[in-house]
Amino acid sequence: MATKGPSLFTDIGKKAKDLLNKDYGSDLKFTISSKSDSGLALRSTVAKKGSLSSGDVGAQYKHKNAALDVKVDTASNVSTTFTVTDILPSTKTIASLKFPDYKSGKLEVQYLNEHATFTTAVRFNQSPSVDFSATIGTPSIAFGAEARYLTASGNFAKYNAGVSLAKPDSTASVILADKGDSLRVSYLHHLKKLNGGAVVGEVSRRFSSNENTLTVGCSYVVDRHTVVKTKLNNHGNLGALLRHELTRKSSLTISGAFDTKALEKNPKFGLALSLKP
Repeated sequence: MATKGPSLFTDIGKKAKDLLNKDYGSDLKFTISSKSDSGLALRSTVAKKGSLSSGDVGAQYKHKNAALDVKVDTASNVSTTFTVTDILPSTKTIASLKFPDYKSGKLEVQYLNEHATFTTAVRFNQSPSVDFSATIGTPSIAFGAEARYLTASGNFAKYNAGVSLAKPDSTASVILADKGDSLRVSYLHHLKKLNGGAVVGEVSRRFSSNENTLTVGCSYVVDRHTVVKTKLNNHGNLGALLRHELTRKSSLTISGAFDTKALEKNPKFGLALSLKP
């Protein structure tokens, strides 16, 4: 479902957030996936973090405007997600259910047009809640807000607001979150000198604790098969990542996290291998 209007509220600041957080990890992970011409995709993942091991097997089937995802993990949880686009024009409907905790179901409806986007989600758990969000604007500038309403207590569990600015080579965002207790400002800029990579800066402040965090990061495209990322914040936390495409359908990701103030005490490394036969 394509739209020429503003993005969803969850996409405000997402590019900067992904550059600073996506694929970083201190666990070992192996993933293998395959896809057939009939629309069936299979995926299996095994991960180890510390002394804990986990795994899951998933399948996705797409047909026309519908998709069904099913995942079974080593804790005997079965997660299903059913997605249908354009039941009504410019809408997407997502229904999810998890077994044996069937009370964790969720039904979400998204509506996107050229001037605004709206989402409404109902969570069917022991404390039912309703999530809703809206953004207005254009692909270049958008204003948005989101909230979660607890039906049992009649209170709002969260309410956030944000604004995003986008240009072909840069994006900026400001998000006021945690019921007004935190503020996050981010800026991302793509540079030709990084071969299509980008630099990013993020400043966050939590008013209740008077805590400020400044994080800077960058990605560098070494060649069409290899990308390097790094990040550092003012608390001395350093992260580095290398992702290399082994073949057209497989990739290897190596990442590390370090506390530069106590580097010799607690270095953490991660390794992920993804294969797509």
